[in-house]
Amino acid sequence: MTTPGFADVEFVVRSIARTCLDNEKEFGDLDAVVGDGDFGYSLARGFEIVDNDWDSFDRTDIGTFLQKIAVTITSRIGGTSGPIWGTAFLRAAGQVKGRTDLTGDDVVHMLRAAVEGIKQRGASDVGDKTLLDALVPLTDTVEAAVAAGKPPAAVVAEAAAAARAAADATTSMLARRGRAAYTGERSIGSPDAGAVAVAVITERLAAEWAGRVAAAG
Repeated sequence: MTTPGFADVEFVVRSIARTCLDNEKEFGDLDAVVGDGDFGYSLARGFEIVDNDWDSFDRTDIGTFLQKIAVTITSRIGGTSGPIWGTAFLRAAGQVKGRTDLTGDDVVHMLRAAVEGIKQRGASDVGDKTLLDALVPLTDTVEAAVAAGKPPAAVVAEAAAAARAAADATTSMLARRGRAAYTGERSIGSPDAGAVAVAVITERLAAEWAGRVAAAG
């Protein structure tokens, strides 16, 4: 049986997987505006394995669990998304190696590590019109909310609002990384698919986290 902190990690990872499966067409349609349209399909095929093989992942500790998820994602998600998303999980795992519970500060460190990993792997940064344009404001919001001592449900709700606002803001941006960058000025006018995925995932987490709290009484 896992600890409450471990259960939260499992909840987050499985919600990410199921959000990617449920939104395969939406993410693909967004990517098709200025990309090759395979973003939704690629994510879904990778997280489909995570969802189907859920009970088989090593749960010795949180770091090991996330590392196994990272390996699955990297090997199953095609294109550039596999290495990017896999690196994010792997870097987060490295922050909690041997741990079976988490603090709010641990979550901030995991998110920061994931962000830095994505920056290095994708040679990208905030402003390039990628998922970082939603993930970094989300992380800043989580850090501020944790520092303010807010409960987890409030932290996640604020993170979701920040991610949505940031994802919407990518609509007016010029893509500088990925296949969308090849379209130049045509990339302006539609949101980045990766940033939208971060927003949709976090909104689901916020909605379902509130339900978990209510169910626990």
